[in-house]
Amino acid sequence: MKRILLMVFRNIFLVPYMWCRLCYHASHTDKYTEEEQYKLLKFIVLRANKGGNVHIDVHGTENLPKENGFIFFPNHQGLYDVLAVLEACPRPFSVVAKKEIKNIQFLKQVFACMNAYMLDRENVRQAMQVILDVSNEVKNGRNYLIFAEGTRSRSGNKIGEFKGGSFKAATKARCPIVPVALIDSFKPFDTNTTSKVTVQVHFIKPLYYEEYENMKTTEIAALVHDRIQHVIEENENVTVQP
Repeated sequence: MKRILLMVFRNIFLVPYMWCRLCYHASHTDKYTEEEQYKLLKFIVLRANKGGNVHIDVHGTENLPKENGFIFFPNHQGLYDVLAVLEACPRPFSVVAKKEIKNIQFLKQVFACMNAYMLDRENVRQAMQVILDVSNEVKNGRNYLIFAEGTRSRSGNKIGEFKGGSFKAATKARCPIVPVALIDSFKPFDTNTTSKVTVQVHFIKPLYYEEYENMKTTEIAALVHDRIQHVIEENENVTVQP
């Protein structure tokens, strides 16, 4: 909470303008292209991070597939995760998030601008429809982000089990799977401090369909989990200068 207040205070003259634009864009998604929405979100996140003493240390953008139509699978540390990837990624993407997010102001508007899917984990029929819709959109060139853990770890940089079902949209779309390692992404919103913090975002080499077509989704989940875990273990104790 302290950091959010700092973000607002240091952008006090911009906040009314940014909030009004964000709300308008969120309510009129049909008026703007995906690129226009993403440009606005990046501007807001960049200003918030600068004001909130948050530095994003980005690695591996060269690993992003050359063509759109891929899915990010990061580890899940907290509410800040999507904002970290948003600043780090030069290409627009959308998100599959749990329905509870739609009740959180700011994130609600951000996800509306991204045309994100709100997943009801208690409704199997709706979850299956989301998988089909996402796979079709990915086939048509949209990029998505899915948290394979299903919920945030609440254990710092320790990651939980990746659920095989989270990869069904990717296997149906036959798209590149891009593992993303987030390090210290829990610190901006889940620690009660305003001191400078660095969040590392590592885009790991993607898995292409030819590499996983004969694998079960549980095997894909374990492979992606292990690749992310390896990058976290290599880098979590590295001192990064903002």
